[in-house]
Amino acid sequence: MPGAITAVMRKPRYVKSTWSLFAADVATGETLYAMNPDTKSFTGSCRKLFSVGLALKQLGADHRFSTPVYRQGTVDAQGQLTGDLILVAAGDLTLGGRLNGDDTIAYTDFDHNDANNLGTAILTPQDPLHGLYTLALQVRAAGIKSVSGDVIVDDRLFESFRVPNQHLLITPIMVNENMVDVTITPTNPGDDASMTWRPRSDAFSVEGAVQTTAEGTPDTVKLSGNGLAECIGSAGCAGTISGDIPIGFQAPLSDSPSLVQTFRIEDPPTFARIAFIEALGRAGVTVTAPSLGPNPVAKLPAADSYAAENRVAEFVSPRYAEYAKLILKVSLNLGANLSLMLYGLTQGKRTITDALAVERHTLVDTMGLEADAFDFPTNGSGSPDSQATPRAAVQLLAEMAKTDVASVYQAALPILGVDGSLAHSGTSLPAKGHVFAKTGTTIDATGLKAQNLAGYIDTRSGRRLAFALFLNDAGPIEAISDVSEVFEDEAVITNALYESC
Repeated sequence: MPGAITAVMRKPRYVKSTWSLFAADVATGETLYAMNPDTKSFTGSCRKLFSVGLALKQLGADHRFSTPVYRQGTVDAQGQLTGDLILVAAGDLTLGGRLNGDDTIAYTDFDHNDANNLGTAILTPQDPLHGLYTLALQVRAAGIKSVSGDVIVDDRLFESFRVPNQHLLITPIMVNENMVDVTITPTNPGDDASMTWRPRSDAFSVEGAVQTTAEGTPDTVKLSGNGLAECIGSAGCAGTISGDIPIGFQAPLSDSPSLVQTFRIEDPPTFARIAFIEALGRAGVTVTAPSLGPNPVAKLPAADSYAAENRVAEFVSPRYAEYAKLILKVSLNLGANLSLMLYGLTQGKRTITDALAVERHTLVDTMGLEADAFDFPTNGSGSPDSQATPRAAVQLLAEMAKTDVASVYQAALPILGVDGSLAHSGTSLPAKGHVFAKTGTTIDATGLKAQNLAGYIDTRSGRRLAFALFLNDAGPIEAISDVSEVFEDEAVITNALYESC
């Protein structure tokens, strides 16, 4: 083992930690380094390599999601629809909310999905309601000027479920990934800070105020309800924000002068329905039914009864390759769990239990992983309970390297010193730009339960390695910088692999 690797692993911080490492040549299968390769460890978000990988392999890089709107009823000469308008959810993760003009999806190195955990986020500039408004314009272009019935969101694509990590709700319909973003910027001491939020909708608003305090005072911003928006559909549904933010505020990690926090939408179909009715209004389509109130699923027709001639709008997403990149670059838990369900749907499965079972079957019986080398009991994103051996992770990576989506899969991973969750690690190392790896962080009451890396290294000598570097039980955390230091230590290890193989 190179001295640069052992020097990191023997640091005092890791005296009670467990390291495991497996690295193999992708082309030949030759094992290059093995240290506890068959020790099952908590994976953190390295678990996403499996859920997103299988979905990418099965759906294909060019797969696109089509979200249609159907009319139930007739449209008269004046453009009045006598009946209902139904938006059928298709499992589109972003629904146009991150769409660039070149058919790609925008992301930042500090995505809003972890804003509340990390105390930082940099928002993408796109309108989160873009997809809904595009559909609304198409409805109007189809000749519908008014709807005398109701507007309904059909979210029956799969059974919604929750995962243990953040008690996150996974649903077939998503607007702004089921979040409301709040941005707070200090103004002058003693004055209210500037506060904005998005997406703007009567479904949910933000109230209260944050006071600007003197430089050097603590940031004490808090969200009501533990950041959960549980009143969606009710009149006056709002979250409250309070606390202080100092002059000269700099967010952790990103150094942004603004604090971004998020409320989690706990009834996505109802939120999407309200926002769609509002979008219809902006597009010139009036709706008789009140916008506020629960999504009226009892009015839905049979799921297989939609006729092509009644389709009045359709939003088509970018390629799934773009979604894989978004999910893996920023470690989007919602997207990884959605990907698991999308893979399950390709196998005729509509529940999380069945999707997990068919994923395990594929990994063992098709890809050849040992059945006892991994355990994914509850979710597709990783924490808190997913476990695997380094050998199992490398075997998955090697199998993915044989597929026709191999280059897309590798490019979707964070790149050391360049982008995603590795953008700020290893920036001065020779391996910068040559390590493509998924990070996996799990923090619990004991501290850093897991900090892992797994992916590919294009080495100095021209080899391509598949590797998994797992660190469990890395000790207490007093500040986010403690985690950053572990990231940097692992970057040094990958650099040693880059230079020695």
